[in-house]
Amino acid sequence: MIRRAALLGLVLGALALASPAPAARPRPAPRAQVWASSADGARKLARQADLAPAAAAGTVLTIDPARTDQRVVGFGAAMTDASAELLQVALPPARRRALYAELFGRQGLALGFVRVPIGASDFSRRHYSLNDLPPGQRDPGMARFSMAGPVRFQIPALQAARRVNPGLVLMASPWSAPAWMKDSGSLITGRLRGDAHAAYAAYFTRYLDAMTRAGLAVAYVSVQNEPAFEPKDYPGMRMSAGDRAAFVATALGPALARRRQRTQILEWDHNWDHPEEPLAVLADPAARRFIAGVAWHCYAGDPKVMAEVRAAYPDKQVFFSECSGGNWSPNWGEAMGWMFDNLIIAPLRAGSRGTLLWNLTLDENHGPHLGGCGDCRAVVTIDRARGTVTRNLEYYVLGHASRFVRPGALRIASHGGEAAGAAHAAFRNPDGSLVLLARNGGKAPLALAIMVQGKAWPLTMPAGEIITLVWPAPGPRR
Repeated sequence: MIRRAALLGLVLGALALASPAPAARPRPAPRAQVWASSADGARKLARQADLAPAAAAGTVLTIDPARTDQRVVGFGAAMTDASAELLQVALPPARRRALYAELFGRQGLALGFVRVPIGASDFSRRHYSLNDLPPGQRDPGMARFSMAGPVRFQIPALQAARRVNPGLVLMASPWSAPAWMKDSGSLITGRLRGDAHAAYAAYFTRYLDAMTRAGLAVAYVSVQNEPAFEPKDYPGMRMSAGDRAAFVATALGPALARRRQRTQILEWDHNWDHPEEPLAVLADPAARRFIAGVAWHCYAGDPKVMAEVRAAYPDKQVFFSECSGGNWSPNWGEAMGWMFDNLIIAPLRAGSRGTLLWNLTLDENHGPHLGGCGDCRAVVTIDRARGTVTRNLEYYVLGHASRFVRPGALRIASHGGEAAGAAHAAFRNPDGSLVLLARNGGKAPLALAIMVQGKAWPLTMPAGEIITLVWPAPGPRR
């Protein structure tokens, strides 16, 4: 009986091995998750019904995950002195913690990129540098260097943000060198003295070392905020292309290269209207070897120049580093559309690794500030008197990208619909999920057939609508 049972088992086992395995079930095409903001403000980053793949007619918009471009660093805004002060003192502790979680947390906006002024900007209560001296004195050895200004509000605010988002990436920009390094002897107006290059490079390294000790290592620095502009009522410093190239080649570049902590140098940090400026600096081989990329602002010119400069130097990174909305543009739909097209889509399609807006928070009086912009608008407004938080259109414009396009995402090819008014960019996140950012810039509803790997997802976008579509990462086959 034992031998007969064993023989039967062998026969059955052989038959099982000879039988074909059951065919794997084809993986169904996923539904796309949809978030939308309307031109009339009725929908603001609002979850919509999921989209199922189906036969679709209309304008074809094709996403090609096989064609990739730049890797994304992130999206965010500037932690000015004004923003830091408001975040630290204008709200009770519980509401303060909740706002940090909302701005930087994975379940909120998930902001992961922050710009930090080195010393004062126009959004500071006083004009200062990190090495202020009485007239006639100099300190090339940085003995009088002090982080007292940033330590009051800015560093605690950045540390709080990093506790919520440990992957936070920082970019730092000076508005002016210390007054004693300038030919004007003042933080306001003037140029960097030729004999101050070594001292100014030491100023940068002292700042970067102090930030690293505070747990806030800085990934990128620009040479000078808006070097072609010399403001009359707040810190600034004009630096020509030749001056910037010489400073980077002989002082700043070598000084940063000697540091253990790597910080990359970004050129320009100013408007689209003078692409010849960064091109001139990058044409200098001694400076170019230390420059990682070019940063851009929005206040003049055409965003298409970002792609043109990148085409000339394809090994250099692109960043969009400043733009502010304000009372000068009160129409919600017009301002939202312009910002999304020019500050999110255009930079990303030009190769930008991230977008930074200007102030993260301001109060009900567009401040605090000393000089400069008197009607700028921040990502959020904190009303000191009422203790309320208002989420401005910048919040929703950023959120359409920052909540869904994760750090490390690759931009992938997307094309179609441009003639009908569609502006778009697509991404593959590190987890394999796909993201499409799009806006209907036309005057009428736009019927789209969104094609991904041979399947279509039909979507009709109202005029002026912004959408984010997310295709979740594919799960394991069953």
